[in-house]
Amino acid sequence: MTGDGHGPGVLPAAGEFAVDARDGRVGRVTGRSGPNVRLRPPGGGPEWECPPDAVRPASPGVVLRARVTEINREGQLPR
Repeated sequence: MTGDGHGPGVLPAAGEFAVDARDGRVGRVTGRSGPNVRLRPPGGGPEWECPPDAVRPASPGVVLRARVTEINREGQLPR
């Protein structure tokens, strides 16, 4: 992986967006569970676990879409 700020074998840090290469889902890294990486979908929802070899850093376009999803979700919450 070049040009994305992450070398081979380097996992995105907690708080960064990543892609589950098994099915293409995008999530924000929330931590680790044993060897697995925990991800939460943008805007909320249940976390899921992903093996570290299937976690890919999200491209800038994917990150932008995920952030928009989160912002839209925040705007819909009751005050």
